[in-house]
Order: sequence, then structure tokens, then C-alpha cells
Amino acid sequence: MYKEKIERIQQYFFVIRELVSREIKRRYVRSYLGIFWSVLQPLLHMAVMSMIFSTMFKRNVENFPIYFLTGNILWSLFTGATNSAMTALVDNKNLLIKVKLPMMIFPLARVYSALVNLGYSLVAYVCMLIVFRNGVHWAMLFFPVVVGLELLFCIGIGNILSVAYAFFGDIKHLYGILLTLWMYMCALFYPVEGLPDQMRTVVMYNPMYNYIACARKCVMQGKMPTAFEFWYMVIWGVVVFALGQWVFNRNKNKVMQKL
Repeated sequence: MYKEKIERIQQYFFVIRELVSREIKRRYVRSYLGIFWSVLQPLLHMAVMSMIFSTMFKRNVENFPIYFLTGNILWSLFTGATNSAMTALVDNKNLLIKVKLPMMIFPLARVYSALVNLGYSLVAYVCMLIVFRNGVHWAMLFFPVVVGLELLFCIGIGNILSVAYAFFGDIKHLYGILLTLWMYMCALFYPVEGLPDQMRTVVMYNPMYNYIACARKCVMQGKMPTAFEFWYMVIWGVVVFALGQWVFNRNKNKVMQKL
């Protein structure tokens, strides 16, 4: 009995690896640079945003390129994971019907693909930390913890969106608009200290801003998140993850009927 469960789990991990491999190949199938874009893209974003905003905020933000890049790679993880997870069930409709697999594997594989993409982006990130002489701090070891808690948040949102998209295709366009508004609420390229008090409060209670701010604190300031910041990340990650699981499990049979 126990051995059968282990073998089944190993099979599921194998399926996830194959789905991730297929997703990455599909993403770069018509690109000459291929996966190198995962390294190049954050650098290009950083260069453009630095040219536009570094002069404007140079008095308020120390080392603006790293400030922006740290926020951008975490934001890209979130948008990449949730956007791709949203269409996972519909995109794999034929496989779901023909093969007996847990439905949750498909959005989970999309989130894992975004995590792999983050891994490639970190190559560029580490290079920029060296180029811009960002000091090495022991608090940087907490950076993977921030990413892990954000990943729980991404999985929860991705599961909810994948169910919603199966019933309501327009959710993809509505979510795109929401992401644009959400991005400006994350202080990716401006210092939150410059905002009016009410607006600053709204931004600082944004869960994605908290993940980004804690990552910046670990990498740029060499400081650990405060107890409030840490538990704020944990609560949002765990609660949204649990909510996503509940919504997915409650509606998976309806989704299969809809597909």
C-alpha cells in the first residue's frame, strides 16, 4: 500500500517534469535565442526603467537598478505563474479526458514552469548584484523563503483562476486589466515613501508588495523582515493556497463536465 503511493507520487512528478519541459519548449519554439530570453528580458526591463526613472528617484532610491530588478523578478514570477496556470485545464482538455491524472497537476506544472523561468532570471540578477556592487549579506539566505511563500500565493491564485477560466473565458482579459492595476500598487519602480499617507497604507498592505519589500530588505539592506512582515507573508501564502485548494477540489467535477 505504502509502496504503491510512493510509486504513484513518483509518476506524478514525472508527469509534471514532462509538462514543464513541454511548456518551456513551446514558449521558445520560434525563438533563435530560446531560453536565453529568460536571462535577457529582466536585464532589458531594468535598462529601460533605469533610464526613465533612475534620475527621477535617485535621491529616494539607492541603487535603483537593483531596486527595480528585485521587484520585477518577483512580479514576473507571479504574473507568469498565474497567467499560465489560468489556462492549464482548458489547454490540456484532451489529455484530461484521455488519461487518468489528478487535475491539479496541470496548473501546478504551469506554476513550476514559472519557477524554472525565475531560476534562469536569477542568473542575470546575480550578475547585476556584482556589477552594481551590492554587498553580500547573510540575510540574503532568506530570499528563497520569500520566493517559497510567494509560490504558495501563486498556486492558490492559479488554482482559482484555472477553475474560473473553464467556465468564463473572459476572465483572462479581466485578469489582465487587474494585473496592470496591481502592478502599479507594488511600487516596482517608485519609492513607497513618496506616496500620500492613505495611498502608502493601501500599497503596504498589498500582499505582493510585502513579498517584494521583504526581498529588497534581505538583498539590498542585509536585514531580515520584521515579525509582522514575515507573518503577513505566511498568512497570505497559506490562506490563499488553502482557498485555492478548496475551490479547485470543490469544482473539479463540474470542470470535467464543462470541458
